[in-house]
Amino acid sequence: MATDQYVHPDYYNMDEMLTEEHKLIRESARNWIKKEVSPIIEDYYERAEFPNQVIKGLGEIGAFGPYIPAEYGGPELDQISYGLIMQELERCDSGLRSTASVQSSLVMYPIWRYGSEEQKQKWLPKMATGEAIGCFGLTEPDHGSNPGGMITNFKDMGDHYLLNGAKMWISNAPIADVAVVWAKNEEGRIWGLLVEKGMEGFSAPEMHGKHSLRASITGELIFDNVKVPKENLMPGRSGLGAPLSCLDSARFGIAWGALGAAMDCYDSALRYSLERTQFDVPIASFQLTQKKLAEMITEITKAQLLTLRLGQMRNEGKATSAQISMAKRNNVEIALKIAREARQIHGAMGITNEYSIMRHMANLESVVTYEGTHDIHLLITGMDITGIPAFKREL
Repeated sequence: MATDQYVHPDYYNMDEMLTEEHKLIRESARNWIKKEVSPIIEDYYERAEFPNQVIKGLGEIGAFGPYIPAEYGGPELDQISYGLIMQELERCDSGLRSTASVQSSLVMYPIWRYGSEEQKQKWLPKMATGEAIGCFGLTEPDHGSNPGGMITNFKDMGDHYLLNGAKMWISNAPIADVAVVWAKNEEGRIWGLLVEKGMEGFSAPEMHGKHSLRASITGELIFDNVKVPKENLMPGRSGLGAPLSCLDSARFGIAWGALGAAMDCYDSALRYSLERTQFDVPIASFQLTQKKLAEMITEITKAQLLTLRLGQMRNEGKATSAQISMAKRNNVEIALKIAREARQIHGAMGITNEYSIMRHMANLESVVTYEGTHDIHLLITGMDITGIPAFKREL
């Protein structure tokens, strides 16, 4: 069983810009991961299973809804704390971060922001501890980058709603106690509904055959004339902006998380290059190896500055969706490049499960696509600076 030797890279002394609370929160998450998750994650990844036994620990380190107010059982931390926790989780494995990210940003966040008081009291305290797990139903088989085209719908039947449709690529779905499902009413308006496990006509089969995010459980959501109580509709907001605001929170977490994966790959490559000898000298002494390492730490440092500033703006309520998109796209892109360069530094050993490199690389191929694809995020930036939406066409 490999020992987690990770050392946090901080070339620009970024820690001096964090509070003591930030560093304590990060250290608590890191120590828990090194003890409880790092020793088992490769095994679960190869078995394509999620380690359910870590759910309680995720709750204990504040990974579920870090910014949720204390009155609803949350730690009531700031956005930088949320980012730092996500960074530590994805430093271990993207699937681990996905589980916490979905729970926090895509389930607890909309219930907190748009749910009724009864819904908040019922779900948020249990979700903060991991007693209850949630999932987020937006993506459909034929509607990914265009969620507004969804066909999942519900009808008012007098004393309840009747829900029909399907969602796909849903993290946590098979183990979720509740699903935040976005569907259109009879007027075509999008609303969020809380669909609970065990409701007749509701199923969440697991999806198999993934070569990426294997330690994260993924499924479908299928609704066949599901009777949803009227009190399960989230009354706070309707329209596509409601689920998109949740995605803003999730993408913010991904920007920090992907950076964690990049830092893990760099740390491993640096250590390996200093230990591995060829021609009687460490491979770190060769110019091309130093070029790779220097470019890695440069990109990591730039991304650290990007995420920290974004966290400050998010704390102030000033971060825009487009700014969050830029950070998500940039940080996942640099993480993928760093993983590939790190694999080369490790040589043949880089493809083995003795190191985390190939697992990060495979995981990041999912992260670069979900929560908005790499190209869509570029177009979001393009629209923001030109005022012209290039992904919409009048036919």
